[in-house]
Amino acid sequence: MKMLLAQLLFFVRNKEAKKNVDLLLRFLFFLTFIIALYSITFHLIMLYEGRNFSLITGFYWTLTVMSTLGFGDITFSSDLGLLFTLLVLISGIILLLIMLPFTFIQFFYAPWLQAQNQSRTPRFLPETIRGHVLLTNFDALTRNLVKKLKKHHYDYTFINGDQQKALEIYDAGYKVVLGDVDNPDTYQKTQAAHAALIVATADDLINTNISFTVREISNVVPIASSADKEHSLDILNFPGNTHVFQFMKMLGVSLAEKTIGVVEPNIIGRFQELLIGEFPVRDTILTGQTLAQSRLRQTLGLTVIGFLERGQILPPDPQTVLTQTNILILAGTQTAMERTGRQLAAVPTEPPPDPSVLILGGGRVGQAAADFLLQNSISYKIVEKMATVRKGKAHCILGDAADIKTLEKAGINKARSVIITTHTDAMNIYLSFYCRQLRPDIQIITRATEERTMPKLHRAGADLVVSSAAMGANSIMNLLQPSDVSIFSEELNVFLVPIPAALAGKTLIEIKLREQTGCSVLAIKSAESFLTNPDPTTPLAKAGELLLAGSLEAEKVFRQEYLN
Repeated sequence: MKMLLAQLLFFVRNKEAKKNVDLLLRFLFFLTFIIALYSITFHLIMLYEGRNFSLITGFYWTLTVMSTLGFGDITFSSDLGLLFTLLVLISGIILLLIMLPFTFIQFFYAPWLQAQNQSRTPRFLPETIRGHVLLTNFDALTRNLVKKLKKHHYDYTFINGDQQKALEIYDAGYKVVLGDVDNPDTYQKTQAAHAALIVATADDLINTNISFTVREISNVVPIASSADKEHSLDILNFPGNTHVFQFMKMLGVSLAEKTIGVVEPNIIGRFQELLIGEFPVRDTILTGQTLAQSRLRQTLGLTVIGFLERGQILPPDPQTVLTQTNILILAGTQTAMERTGRQLAAVPTEPPPDPSVLILGGGRVGQAAADFLLQNSISYKIVEKMATVRKGKAHCILGDAADIKTLEKAGINKARSVIITTHTDAMNIYLSFYCRQLRPDIQIITRATEERTMPKLHRAGADLVVSSAAMGANSIMNLLQPSDVSIFSEELNVFLVPIPAALAGKTLIEIKLREQTGCSVLAIKSAESFLTNPDPTTPLAKAGELLLAGSLEAEKVFRQEYLN
């Protein structure tokens, strides 16, 4: 009913729609007049021929002839009547079969569709809305971000200036407002000044335009923008963007950090003095040990809060046997992280191969991965079929990564890792499977644009998959969270809570928090100290806070059990 009312109001308020309806009514009036005139003429000619019919018969005959149905049950016998029949037939073809459909579609149906579409894609948000997120681009990253916004109860709206594209977004199940992203009026109507965040993830030129446009409305609303090129950072920061991310560079570095040979954990988060890092088990002394046997807490002061296996973060069961494909998620101080690689790295039995890492794809992601490997003195080769994007000819092999001769020339037979960085998920699946067939023992790390592609890449043979959409969405989502919460994924969430009264005076061994809720204690915070890797035999004080790690579901269980 609400949509129908909005469509009717469109015809009343819109000047062009009112004009169209007026023209349609005039045509219908003219058509009615012609039908009535033909019906009267029918009776006159029939009287001339000596026959008499009812008024209804006259309308019946006129409409059957004009519509070309011509049942033939009533016909004229004189030449005058036959000539009149031809006139009615020809005018009927023009008026009923050509002009009526065109006029109806042009002056009523098309405007009605426009009104219907506008009712589905509004041009403004309620003035009462606050704390919402405005998304100016519809892509894999923002779609992933919407999932997280919904789970954390943030309202959101896409902004799109193309009517058809806006309808596609609406039909896909998302909230959308019709409006140009470079028009200040759009941000006035979407209450941008009261938004929690505005996200711009298009190209650098559009993002800059959006940033300057938003700043016409508000100087304080936070803006999160992506930057493709290095020199765009200063430009995008100039209009006052609160946060500018180089997602492609971040992705390349993240892929390279997971290769064999990087001896320090990859830091993925920080909470005051506590760091969260990823550490590959492959080629370390941990391979084949259980978590209990590794004694990481006792020897290094590290807490294992989970381990990554085929894209899934699994809980840290002490009896879990660590394999070559596992990546530990560790929490500890800067000092503990720095000595982790040195103490856990296995003694090499032979010198590292050259190249150690093969990078398939020399675009922005591939070059970012190469730069990181170069900084860490890890040898690599890039396979790229476009000569125009090659950088550093000594490290580049020109050719198709799907060609075995090109891969052999690049060193696929001796490399320890391969990083697949093409921007097409289908190609990444193909190359993952191809490389796994060529080298069953090689470490395969690949990117994924769509998060739904990650299971396919693992089935194709990839050991590690990094989703650019998930990584970018997590980075933006953390901007919205309070300072006592950090989100790394749906399975890993770090949050700070007051020590519940039910736990005061008890030790961590007694309460068995991990077994009860799935949460791990990373640190105990008080007014005087921030104690990482706390002694499990020390009783908890009444005043203070616990820094916990667990899935979103585990956090929910903890809050329901102890804080409600």
